[in-house]
Amino acid sequence: MKISTFCKYIDQPMILNKLDKRMPAVLIGAGAGYGIADSFRHAKKDKKHGRQKFIKNVIVISSTIAASLLGTRGLKIGGKKIFNGLMERVHFMELQNAQANAVEKFVKAAKITAPDVLQALETSKLKELSPKQIDILQNKLPSSPAKNELFSVILPEKKNLNSKEIFSEIKRLSLLGLIPVAGGVAGGIAADKITHTNNRKGTADKVKEGVYQYLANIFLCNVGAGAALFLSEKLEKAKKIKPLTPMKKLFVILSGITATGIIGGSFIANYISKKCINPLFGEHSKGNKIYDERRPEALDIALHADDIATAGILSGFKWIEPALPLMYFISGYRAGIGYRNT
Repeated sequence: MKISTFCKYIDQPMILNKLDKRMPAVLIGAGAGYGIADSFRHAKKDKKHGRQKFIKNVIVISSTIAASLLGTRGLKIGGKKIFNGLMERVHFMELQNAQANAVEKFVKAAKITAPDVLQALETSKLKELSPKQIDILQNKLPSSPAKNELFSVILPEKKNLNSKEIFSEIKRLSLLGLIPVAGGVAGGIAADKITHTNNRKGTADKVKEGVYQYLANIFLCNVGAGAALFLSEKLEKAKKIKPLTPMKKLFVILSGITATGIIGGSFIANYISKKCINPLFGEHSKGNKIYDERRPEALDIALHADDIATAGILSGFKWIEPALPLMYFISGYRAGIGYRNT
């Protein structure tokens, strides 16, 4: 199978809809599985501490997941929409209707007779196309405005974002990351109060870890991605470089993420913790070095998988988007428990 065919397959609107529909169950299952395993691990050491850890995990994980789902899907009560989500998709039946109308219009105009082409077009009315059917349509349908119009519905091309659209998308993705982190911090503070273990240090740790996770692992990486894309767009307009393919654009974005987010993010987050958050909660900095507050570690590097996902989305690979809430869940959970490694 060609890579281009595979990319077309997973970027189909119906595939994206199915991935998005399954994500809440995956997110809840992953959170519950981790919470139970972590609670049992603590219970083996100390039963009382294990019960307390279980209660905290339930609250932190629930608040992180709830915030993420509300942020991505919005809220509807009694059939009335209270607010919209940041990742809402149209209903599957609406997709079927749109694709069926596009196919019927195309068949009438093009007068298709080839059985395999007709079968592929009929399939696209009800469900996603197989990779083989995608190849059939791409190779056997002659180029024409009618074909382009059909493909814009059933097999849409990756969108080449301009600078205005890039920063709008970065704003949306940054909010997607902020919501679970804020939910985790709120849940962690509530969990401490419910279990009567709250204190200023614990609250400060949660706020500091929330700042660290958001700045170092989410926001500044998004800013770096946007800056790199903006610069490349200006160079294209000035005829200094050729227009970027999606894959080249992906590498440009990853360079921006590395320069602004991965390298600078942890430094800025630690500086804010030392200079702003510690005085606010009456705490003293542990030392003069910037990383006395929080050292980057292996899992922090792993968490930058969501930045690769962000890069993919900005490059036009939309199939990555449904997985973002799962990736941001880890940042929200770590903020909720006030993780510190000093």
